[in-house]
Amino acid sequence: MGPDSTRADRGSLMRLYEIVYIFDAALEEGAITEKLEKYHALLTGTDGEVREVEHWQIRQLAYAIKGQRSGYYAVAQVFADAGNLAEFERLLRLDDDLMRYLLVLNEGEPTSGMSILAERPPREEDEDEEEEEEEEEEDDGVSPPEFSGGRGRRRRHEGPAVELLNFKDVSTLSRFLTEQGKILPKRTTKVSAQFQRQLGRAVKRARYLGLIPYVRDHEA
Repeated sequence: MGPDSTRADRGSLMRLYEIVYIFDAALEEGAITEKLEKYHALLTGTDGEVREVEHWQIRQLAYAIKGQRSGYYAVAQVFADAGNLAEFERLLRLDDDLMRYLLVLNEGEPTSGMSILAERPPREEDEDEEEEEEEEEEDDGVSPPEFSGGRGRRRRHEGPAVELLNFKDVSTLSRFLTEQGKILPKRTTKVSAQFQRQLGRAVKRARYLGLIPYVRDHEA
């Protein structure tokens, strides 16, 4: 499901938003569902609609948020009027059971947290041999997912290309991070400058949501 185009209607601006909520893990699912219904009713108004809601339920946080080491995650995609955002976010900030939230424009990312991968076409034998030679020349021990659409040489990777990077996709993001949690430089990953910018934004959002740590803890 891709994002809708904006629509001007009586001065309104309708857009598809994604909201990631982190609630107190002590709340029951029914109570969280009631909260989401109340919030989304305000956000959608009369012309909008809730497109999808997915409960990730309780997950371990990458670091403590408000003194808690786990939280209840829920992800929603809502087609709403931008004019309703201010009041919507005001109510969220007043909710003591809501540990953190992130509201962004949806760019096609699914609520599941998976990135969108491109289908890799069958490779000919001579192409395999050429890539093997290139790998021997350039191999430095890093094998991140390949990005489709970037310029320059690509590192061989046994898997599909990343077509749309999802900021909730911890598994893929982690492959672009060092052991200390820093983003690998473009000269190492061989991705395009555009993808590197997308990666930086995705990592920043994932860190804010407690999905990945700011700095990895290597204590014994």
